[in-house]
Amino acid sequence: MENSYRFFANKDCKYYPCHQGLEDFNCLFCYCPFYLKEKCPGRPEFWQKDGKIIKDCTNCTFPHRPENYDVIIKWIKKENEKREFSEEIRKKAKPVGQG
Repeated sequence: MENSYRFFANKDCKYYPCHQGLEDFNCLFCYCPFYLKEKCPGRPEFWQKDGKIIKDCTNCTFPHRPENYDVIIKWIKKENEKREFSEEIRKKAKPVGQG
């Protein structure tokens, strides 16, 4: 695939590809936006060590599949609509167009 706003293959990365089994490997979501979520559309494994839970996405290719771009963007937009900002940030926020 050709690099674009929907797809980017960073073939110069020393970890490329960080997951195996994909012909078109999308690096756009190198850090998965679902990583901090307990439930996600991928297939992570969960491990326990010293009383802590570790989410292991080693075998998950969901964010690297080009066809999942729209699903990820839709989820990010939905999460962004739920964001709340503190009163401190609201006071600091500048109107759009003022630098």
